[in-house]
Amino acid sequence: MGTVVIKKYANRRLYNTASSSYVTLDDLAHMVRQGVEFVVYDAKTNDDLTRQILTQIIFEQENRGEALLPVQFLRQLIGFYGDKMQAVLPSYLEMSLDHFTRQQDELRQQFTRAFAQTPGGSLMEEAARQNMAMFERAMRMFPAFGYGAAQTPSEPQAKTEAEPAAADDLTEMKKQMEAMRAQLDRLSKASGQ
Repeated sequence: MGTVVIKKYANRRLYNTASSSYVTLDDLAHMVRQGVEFVVYDAKTNDDLTRQILTQIIFEQENRGEALLPVQFLRQLIGFYGDKMQAVLPSYLEMSLDHFTRQQDELRQQFTRAFAQTPGGSLMEEAARQNMAMFERAMRMFPAFGYGAAQTPSEPQAKTEAEPAAADDLTEMKKQMEAMRAQLDRLSKASGQ
């Protein structure tokens, strides 16, 4: 599909010539998000109004509380009007946004690959299974929680294999807690000075 022509009439209504229907700024914003290219012409003079309409869409979005542009950025942008760098800024901003968009797409692809289905399920499911197994091994060390009391005769072998792993996990957790305590002590001594 080529570039869609939008006509703006004196009554400020926008007419989509491709769909033969009137559209709103919200419709045009949706078209932008969908990647549909369009141009806006004044119906009477045939002047290109695309930049003004796109700016108006941004203004409407910002007024709805969907603030995307920081105040400091807006101040700096206004400061470039009439400046000798004004001619360079549009191409720089366009290049920066293109680069940002490419990085965003690459990041999405990396997440898709990282969380793609594996034979046993997703990576998140596998991590959850491993966390539950570690939790259960640790809980077996504490008979008060009901682990170990309801074992069948075939389970003792599994318990003895799980005990060293649980002991290793517990030792590791103790080491981490001791390191955290030491760090907290250092921080409290540093802040007390």
